[in-house]
Amino acid sequence: MYGWIWRLLPGGAGAKTAATLALVIVAGVVLWYVVFPMLEPHVRLDSGTVGR
Repeated sequence: MYGWIWRLLPGGAGAKTAATLALVIVAGVVLWYVVFPMLEPHVRLDSGTVGR
């Protein structure tokens, strides 16, 4: 899959590296600000279950 993405991107090695880095950053931002906030109400990781 990574080879397919690398061959699909235009330009030389430097341009492909920059485009790959930009794609990774965009994917991270979308996950952080869109996907994770949508999932947070359904997956409570900060609620404690220890009690008496």
